[in-house]
Amino acid sequence: MGQLGLKTKLNFKIMDAQKVDLFIGTMGSKFPEDKMMLLRDQLINLPEERFPMVQMAPYKDPVMILLFSAILGYWGVDRFMLGETGLGVLKLVTCGGFGIWYLIDIFLMVGKTKDWNYQKFNQAAR
Repeated sequence: MGQLGLKTKLNFKIMDAQKVDLFIGTMGSKFPEDKMMLLRDQLINLPEERFPMVQMAPYKDPVMILLFSAILGYWGVDRFMLGETGLGVLKLVTCGGFGIWYLIDIFLMVGKTKDWNYQKFNQAAR
């Protein structure tokens, strides 16, 4: 019976690693590439009861934010979507920083979205 209990515990740990790998496989494109190993370590050490909170956190799709930035970024919609209300209002009032800020944000929004998602992950993992 001692071996059976050990085998069950080992299978449980393997299942946890499989859940972590599944999460990273499905959600990995929404996080910064340089933080993936840290994210995996945090998930492995995460208590089981916190895992649903991490899965249900409101992550944003970087490609969708990029599309919003390209189409509506002139009016600051991309900044509003990432919760940067002050910068969104400033971008709205200046018409996208006279077009310059709008163009720069098109190139920066994917990285900003991934960083935002990582912050949401850290909040949910606490």
